[in-house]
Amino acid sequence: MATDGSGVRSVEDVRRDVAGVLNRFRRGRTMPFSFGDGGVPEAVLLTYDQFEDLGGESKFERRPGVVTAETVDAELVAMVAAIRAGSFAPVIWGDDGVPEAVIMSTSQYRQLRGDDEPPPGTVEDPTRRVYATEPLPTSRPMTVDEFAELMGPETQRILDEIRQEDDSSH
Repeated sequence: MATDGSGVRSVEDVRRDVAGVLNRFRRGRTMPFSFGDGGVPEAVLLTYDQFEDLGGESKFERRPGVVTAETVDAELVAMVAAIRAGSFAPVIWGDDGVPEAVIMSTSQYRQLRGDDEPPPGTVEDPTRRVYATEPLPTSRPMTVDEFAELMGPETQRILDEIRQEDDSSH
């Protein structure tokens, strides 16, 4: 699939390759990805397994039933228009009524994962989110003993046993 240089596939690119996307999901070769027009992530495609594993069925009212790839092909432009209008329910699709993939808005995908929304005006692809990993100003190194103490007496007992075994093996 082509992109416009932003790394975000266009709605038309996805529409033209709906069956290919489903086949790549089946083979485990495609991770969730965003798509939209103008290089802006507007919608996300992900596997139904990921949707289900993250509790999507209990978190969202979704379009009833399982639509076919042909329906996605025919209705994708209208689906993205509904996403832009803020009136979109996730759509489950696959072959023979078997749920295999999900289309949802980027905001719904963030909600599914439990991520925060970016600040207003920030264009962010939630499928490529990068998390800050640097220590907080109040962070400090901890020793194994301090960590074990925080974990409680059972962890301290296990640590003592490990140390005794280590001492006896030398």
